[in-house]
Amino acid sequence: MEFSILTLCYLIASVTFIIGLKMLSNPATARKGNLIAAAGMTLAILGTIFLYEEEGKKLGNYGWIFGGILIGSIIGTLAAKKIKMTAMPEMVSMFNGMGGACAALISIVEFQHISSAFSLSNQIAGLSSTTTGHVLIIVLGLIIGSVSFAGSMIAWGKLNGTIKDFSFKGQHIFNITLLLIILALAVYLIGWMPANGMLFFSIILVLSLLYGVFFVMPIGGADMPVVISLLNSFTGVAAACGGFLYDNKVMLTGGILVGAAGTLLTILMCKAMNRSLMNVLLGSFGGNTVSSGGGAKQQGAYKEITLSDAAVVISYANKVLIVPGYGLAVAQAQHACHELEKLLESKGVEVKYAIHPVAGRMPGHMNVLLAEADVSYDKLLEMEQANEEFNTTDVVLVLGANDVVNPAAKTDPASPIYGMPILDVELAKHCIVNKRSMKPGYAGIENDLFFQPKTSMLFGDAKKVLQDLIGEIKNL
Repeated sequence: MEFSILTLCYLIASVTFIIGLKMLSNPATARKGNLIAAAGMTLAILGTIFLYEEEGKKLGNYGWIFGGILIGSIIGTLAAKKIKMTAMPEMVSMFNGMGGACAALISIVEFQHISSAFSLSNQIAGLSSTTTGHVLIIVLGLIIGSVSFAGSMIAWGKLNGTIKDFSFKGQHIFNITLLLIILALAVYLIGWMPANGMLFFSIILVLSLLYGVFFVMPIGGADMPVVISLLNSFTGVAAACGGFLYDNKVMLTGGILVGAAGTLLTILMCKAMNRSLMNVLLGSFGGNTVSSGGGAKQQGAYKEITLSDAAVVISYANKVLIVPGYGLAVAQAQHACHELEKLLESKGVEVKYAIHPVAGRMPGHMNVLLAEADVSYDKLLEMEQANEEFNTTDVVLVLGANDVVNPAAKTDPASPIYGMPILDVELAKHCIVNKRSMKPGYAGIENDLFFQPKTSMLFGDAKKVLQDLIGEIKNL
């Protein structure tokens, strides 16, 4: 009877994961979907703790289990409460890496169990097909989980600025060779299970961690959203391996959902950048290569606009599109941006937001940022929708965005971002760009937009600029 109740718990939890994931596709229902999925996970955890039995024995060790849950809950809650929106991408990388580490630890524990369960004679003679399949899942979980953990930690370091891009001549060949060595050792371990299998297993662990480091190290910051999404899918697959090991349906379902969603998101991100996944992984875009953005420096000087002039231009516009970028997140200016939006609408100005799919440092970064400020989801236009409206827009206000509005992506075949779909802000009647300085964006290239006749630069911290702009508009 207890087993049937546990199976029902797992079934309910699996359904909540699917429902929660579906609700995450819409910002209006995302928070509720997250809570539904969390409730399902809580049910699955409690069901496993109190109802799971093996050979007539329950788990026990409740003190250790609930002690670990309590400590983890406290750390997670404090981290989630204190983290700034600008640091959300590295927090996602950190949590993703922890998931990979858990999958790798499961594989380590299970391999120790299985290696001690067989005598030396059985190890030499070979394992049964059932046990061979078991070892296959263990080793896959180890490799994928270790790569996800190490890669996520490097991504976390890059996003918070503590780790710089690093590459050396022939690194891609080195990475491929390292991966082939790992796979060869894995095949030997799975197929023959030698007496010193634990030694081979440990070598695979170390090499997988090393591969995870060198896999992410040369990839530039502009490609970090894609890398985070890819590593997230790795963690999901590693978790699914754990589900196979324990014949745990909810763990398997959750891992498959995360793996599939991460893979699809990775493909969509690559499509948004008009690049293949292989090009992202091997191209080191936004890394050590810095180039000029298609002759922008030869187009002449940029022109600045004062706050008072900007206030006049925006106040008397019929339609304004705001393009948020990482600079908006750094300045924590989303609430000031929403206040500006409400002020303009009170004056009869139509205000919408143009969202590029890879703006920020992780998928959906700008959507989350604006949702925090209670910006209506109906006002958020995806890239295709926004590009249809720019030619009827009076003013575009670019707040901290750079590479996603660079016309060189369409006009300069020599530019490293050539072919990447961008927001066509240059089609508007007037473009006001807020930046701290004229430094290149995260991809390390000059922006042609800043030197065009219809563009005016408004320098300063986004939050302060928006607050001052609001004051100027109120005084008109």
